[in-house]
Amino acid sequence: MSVRRLAPPDVQPKTFVFSADNLAWAKRQLAKYPEGRQQSAIIPLLWRAQDQAGGWLPEAAIRHVAEFLGMAHIRALEVATFYTMFNLQPVGKFHVQFCGTTPCRLRGADDLEKVCRKRIGEQGEVTKDGKFSWVEVECLGACVNAPMVQINADYYEDLTAASFGKILDALAAGKTPKPGPQIDRQLSAPAGGPLTLVNGKSGASPKRSGGNEPQDAKAKKPGAAANLQESPAPTPPMRDNEKPKPN
Repeated sequence: MSVRRLAPPDVQPKTFVFSADNLAWAKRQLAKYPEGRQQSAIIPLLWRAQDQAGGWLPEAAIRHVAEFLGMAHIRALEVATFYTMFNLQPVGKFHVQFCGTTPCRLRGADDLEKVCRKRIGEQGEVTKDGKFSWVEVECLGACVNAPMVQINADYYEDLTAASFGKILDALAAGKTPKPGPQIDRQLSAPAGGPLTLVNGKSGASPKRSGGNEPQDAKAKKPGAAANLQESPAPTPPMRDNEKPKPN
């Protein structure tokens, strides 16, 4: 993992304190942990601090959380710099996390990266209007709907360069584009509708692979998987002086 550093001093706010609502929320988090283990709340508190700071984690926020938990500043800094979920540099109002792992690359993520570079700039840069920034990340867990990006808290899947551009246009115009698959697909269901376990009118009948599948007429043992059947018992080996039995 590459070295992750804090933003330069000229962009760092001088102070940070939790808002009244976030302070009350943070105190409720501490109550979830056994006495003496409150420092275990470091990750959710840093996450809430990042949200309050506008999507990134200033040094002052890291120090504030450390003092709130009664831990050394360096310990909170170690957590913040280790986990890539914490943005140590300012980000745009709409922060694009671009998935660049193999499934997305195979499905056209290269075209999405070109859109990011053309519309937003280089990784870590914020557009002049403050609306957009982007960064390449590891797998976001929507491989079946690749390629995809995460923008703030929403996933946008089954993207093309054109559909991704329309999403950026909508966000720039103050609209809320529909998250999820951007093609005719329900969540992670097959594109184009169901293809198995349906009749011929609404989908294709499943094809048998080799003709050895267990049939319903053959009894299954109680609790046995329906798609498994036992192989026939092997013939025991003959003894040295035994003659083959006639068929």
